[in-house]
Amino acid sequence: MSWLWVIVVGLVLGLIAKAIIPGKQNIPLWLTILCGILGSVLGNAVAGWLGVAHTKGVDWTRHVLQLVGAIIVVALVAKLWQAIRGDRGTTGTRERI
Repeated sequence: MSWLWVIVVGLVLGLIAKAIIPGKQNIPLWLTILCGILGSVLGNAVAGWLGVAHTKGVDWTRHVLQLVGAIIVVALVAKLWQAIRGDRGTTGTRERI
């Protein structure tokens, strides 16, 4: 059950991050989930370093740091994905010479 929870949290964080970042991120859903998971791990690490990983009640600071981590990871991976994949498949037609 814990792996399913990790995937769901990764999906939610990844989709929120894609919605916040300006422009379109042409990364597949599986990569969005992976970026959300990595952002969550990054946010948890920063929360631990700041000493706010575990507080009474809802850990809002940790959750915000997880979202910030997901935004950073999605932005970087989207740029990298675009650089690797290029513009293939975006128009469906070739330019004529």
